Amino acid sequence: MNIIAFAASNHKASINRQLVGYAASLLDKVERVEVLDLNEYEMPLFSQDVEAKIGHPQQAKDFLAKIANSDGVIISFAEHNGSYTAAYKNIFDWCSRIEPKIFNGKPMVLLSTSPGARGGATVLATAVDSMPRFGGIVKASLSVPSFNDNFDTDKQCLTHEELNLQLADAVSHLNHLK
Repeated sequence: MNIIAFAASNHKASINRQLVGYAASLLDKVERVEVLDLNEYEMPLFSQDVEAKIGHPQQAKDFLAKIANSDGVIISFAEHNGSYTAAYKNIFDWCSRIEPKIFNGKPMVLLSTSPGARGGATVLATAVDSMPRFGGIVKASLSVPSFNDNFDTDKQCLTHEELNLQLADAVSHLNHLK
């Protein structure tokens, strides 16, 4: 069983990248977990005019192939002004022009975190609500509030016991696929 995981952010020091990496490390019954970097899928800003001019970028095809060849997906969403980051939204827009059901019936665990008390809860709620329309089967979701108070960046793990249990439970939904 193969799982892909990524932070819906292109920031190199993303706290969501740290969270998704830790979440992926909690999987114990998978053959392979690949943590993707959205920076490897940089494309021109989507517009129908650009699409007519250049077609579909190879990076969008490659991203879709990663999803298609996986058995499940973990995403941790960064929240920019209450919504998706521009980097994630751009990849999503390009991919949806090729395959409207981007997530192709894949089970998913959706996460979010932020330095604040809401932990990216607004963008997470948006993602949980919309993923089924794009072929995602949301098995679990979790918002991790106050990242800097609840995550040890040296050890790369959650320090808040209850949140750690909730995260382990969320990702466990991907341990029993197939």
